[in-house]
Amino acid sequence: MEFIPKKIDAYVVQHSEKEPELLQQLNKETWQKIMNPRMLSGAYQGRLLAMISKLINPKNILEIGTYTGYSALCLAEGIQTNGKLITIDKNEELEDFVRVFFDKSEYGSQLQQKIGNAVEIIPSLEDKFDLVFIDADKSNYVNYFNLIINKMNTGGVILSDNVLWSGKVAEELKAKDKDTKALLEYNKLLAEDKRVETIILPIRDGLTISRVL
Repeated sequence: MEFIPKKIDAYVVQHSEKEPELLQQLNKETWQKIMNPRMLSGAYQGRLLAMISKLINPKNILEIGTYTGYSALCLAEGIQTNGKLITIDKNEELEDFVRVFFDKSEYGSQLQQKIGNAVEIIPSLEDKFDLVFIDADKSNYVNYFNLIINKMNTGGVILSDNVLWSGKVAEELKAKDKDTKALLEYNKLLAEDKRVETIILPIRDGLTISRVL
């Protein structure tokens, strides 16, 4: 679903930062070799993630939902030299594909992959985080938030992807649409939870920025 006219979208992309060469390669190979390539963050959103990370300059980053590692590499662009990024995904079949691109980047040694159920892995993490990116199964967004909120540093930022869900969040809810229902609950939680201040950006499929108070 297009939230702004195509001509405006094209102009915005044309006049924004360009996709780095390594990410161009990852983008291309994802579309050539991996199922469901539309799950990729993409060049424009990737530049936005990189910009936010650079503004925050986080020491520790957590990503929930790795896919092929595109967004992780974008987020890593703002990381401190002594920092690290932990990314969690349940799909072990993509682990080696992702690692190849991680190791090609200048941040390779700072990027840690964890394979498994994020709901089980997150409680075991001892770090406090400055930046978190949630981009995994929508049914667990509320659970992810509840698991990470007490692991955030004050002033830390939680980014949540796909929060507009192709505009379905503004339409009549269908009885069997579990993902939209979950996102409606999640968006309501973020809007009402006094521990964060939140704004939704209507770009691509919707991106929420929540700052921890």
